[in-house]
Amino acid sequence: MSLDPSQSGNSDGVSERVVLVTGTLAEPAVRRVAEQVSRQCGVRCDVHVLNIQVAALMTGQWMMGKLRLDEDDTPDRVIVPGYCRGEFGLLAKTLGVQIERGPNDVRDLPLIFEGGRVTDDAEYGQHDIEIIAEINDAARLPVQQIIDQAQKLSADGADVIDVGCDPHADRSAWSSIGGVVKELCARGHRVSVDSFHPVEVGIACAAGAELVLSVNASNCETASDWGAEVVVIPDDPRDPRYLVNLEHTVGRLHKDGVKFRIDPVIEPIGFGFSASLARYLEVRQKFPDAAMLMGIANITELTGADSAGINALLIGFCQEIKIRSVLTTEVINWAQSSVREISVARRMMHFAVTNRILPKDIKEALVMLRDKRLHSHDKDEFAGLAAKLTDKNIRIYADVMRCKLHAMSMKHHVTGDDPFLVFDELEINDPSHAFYLGYEMAKAMTAITLGKNYIQDEALDWGFLTRDEVGHYERRSRKSK
Repeated sequence: MSLDPSQSGNSDGVSERVVLVTGTLAEPAVRRVAEQVSRQCGVRCDVHVLNIQVAALMTGQWMMGKLRLDEDDTPDRVIVPGYCRGEFGLLAKTLGVQIERGPNDVRDLPLIFEGGRVTDDAEYGQHDIEIIAEINDAARLPVQQIIDQAQKLSADGADVIDVGCDPHADRSAWSSIGGVVKELCARGHRVSVDSFHPVEVGIACAAGAELVLSVNASNCETASDWGAEVVVIPDDPRDPRYLVNLEHTVGRLHKDGVKFRIDPVIEPIGFGFSASLARYLEVRQKFPDAAMLMGIANITELTGADSAGINALLIGFCQEIKIRSVLTTEVINWAQSSVREISVARRMMHFAVTNRILPKDIKEALVMLRDKRLHSHDKDEFAGLAAKLTDKNIRIYADVMRCKLHAMSMKHHVTGDDPFLVFDELEINDPSHAFYLGYEMAKAMTAITLGKNYIQDEALDWGFLTRDEVGHYERRSRKSK
């Protein structure tokens, strides 16, 4: 949307005229935001207050006889609160103006008028990085457990299921691997095998495995027998001559007609991480057209930090230098959603790199621990809200900036940083109501602790991990039917 006043058809020099509809309780907050939008975005925002406390209870049908606009100064559009239910087509036709829902929280309203590229899901959803998800120590697992893990990984976004074997080659081959690979292939999975045991690899490839992790000078001579693509790794990544040795292995595979992709091997932080990133750049320069792979689990599994940000950063690196496949695992608990994280990150980074824009303000599914922007509250705002209440329903608010809970109704306005003490002052005798308020206070305290926005009766925003909640009033209305 262009916000250049010179392009506007309005005679007063603003880009457009907007009417914001609200109820009496939210009126002060809406007026503050309206002033902000008018000042910062060149939009004239008028506020129309209807005679109802809770704006979320308004519907298009309810507003039919109550919302009236100035016929001599018709706005370009009317924005109603995001929580409003029902359809607004008839109301829009009656008033002769476009009507749309705004955000659930009025403080997000300026985002509607900010410039920037608007993306649709089809454009955003493109990606060119393949996810290979490893099932670790597969030989020790029952076949059904392997199948179940594969189904979950595939549903989360994995393109290839990697059957992880014992890394040592001086042992007996896992003779049952062929049956496992056949079972996975029969269920529509693409399969790779992670093993240096030549017999084991041969059995897996004969059963349908399409990719072998990994080969180097020690086993590349047998790669032509497998009829599968292979992942080439250096003989010794830390050897200064690793690139020369890698060339020899690649040359042998070229000669034998074996398809391959190269993995220079990323190493854990403190054990050569920065040098290993440099290897990927060196290999890309040496082999500009070669397919490449990165085993990013060496970082996510071995770094005591939430994996989402790490995955996003590494996928961004891969996108920039055209590494088109990554290998990941979900062994340690803090990395248990890695496949889903990578599935989101590969779309975000593809969009950002392709369009040469920063990977922010596109989609926010990976912003999980904290919210993208925190809604601040004026110091006196809560007292003003409490003074307007005319019913006994208790509202819960979280003043995250000051680390305080607020619980208020027409009879109470209790504030504090201990939810047990706050609850004690509310004089609640109904067990079901007590449970509900306890649940909401727990959510509010979580928001205060982590720095997240809290809205009563709504799920906290955990990015792609958010679980939908049925609101308290909606539950009660369902029960009464």
